[in-house]
Amino acid sequence: MSGGRRTAAFLTVLLGGAGVAHLARPQTFDGIVPTALPGPARAYTYASGVAELGVAGLLAVPRTRRLGGIAAVALFVAVFPANLQMAYDWRGTRPRTRAIALGRLPLQGVLIAQARHVATAGDRG
Repeated sequence: MSGGRRTAAFLTVLLGGAGVAHLARPQTFDGIVPTALPGPARAYTYASGVAELGVAGLLAVPRTRRLGGIAAVALFVAVFPANLQMAYDWRGTRPRTRAIALGRLPLQGVLIAQARHVATAGDRG
């Protein structure tokens, strides 16, 4: 399996698992929805779960993998404010919890880079 395919497989599993988690346990994610967004947090939690599952599906199929990579970039950029909200909200928590919240910030950049790689490799890589 080439690097692009491995990356696509990794992102498929990651986004598929995250999508299921958002739909199965939405209360876990409601608290990190930025408060500046209008409407109920639960709607954003469900929408992101559905989006994650949809992008995972695109990444899983070679014919739609390039589009999936582009969609994954957009999704990872779109959910970054939630990671910022989490880092802000968890600033006074235990060091381990705070480290998790802060660690997600640079990790998002890595995920964006991986999704870009899949978008440029398409079904070739």
